[in-house]
Amino acid sequence: MRRDLFLRLRSLAALHSKTLTCSPNPSSLHQLHRSLQHEIRPHSSVSLRFINPFPLLSRAISSTSSSPANIVHIGSEEGFNAALKKAQDEKLPSIFYFTAAWCGPCRLISPVVEQMSKELPHVTTYKLDIDQEGLTATLSKLQIFSVPTILFFHNGEKSSEIVGADVTKLKQTMEGLYKKD
Repeated sequence: MRRDLFLRLRSLAALHSKTLTCSPNPSSLHQLHRSLQHEIRPHSSVSLRFINPFPLLSRAISSTSSSPANIVHIGSEEGFNAALKKAQDEKLPSIFYFTAAWCGPCRLISPVVEQMSKELPHVTTYKLDIDQEGLTATLSKLQIFSVPTILFFHNGEKSSEIVGADVTKLKQTMEGLYKKD
């Protein structure tokens, strides 16, 4: 039932030139739902809720990954603020990788991020699972509306951003910013 409803929403979104992405902000899905509600069931009292269909699986996947030593997992807003302050104040080359275990594009690009982190050990990659409690203010402040989102810091400043699973752009950006001669 839920899968059929999702497929119906996705096809209606395509008809209306709207795109569904892996999004930590449910308001975009609720806006889509409101705009398409009359097309799904105009006289129904059924309300739609968009939730992670695999909550137990997503926690298992996110907690069992092995990653290089220069990938730091952040699980709180305080941890993020400390890492951001360190990247800015100490002008350390840093990457902030916003991801979710249930996100398909995130799973696609995650091995590339890990491989590039191994190749560039002087760059610290901070990995943030958007489903961790307490990160809502951080996500809003940084305007993280889709995952994967990758922020690149060089010389204490944000120098680039990638939204989506663009492997070529990720490799080019990392090599361009952080490759030592």
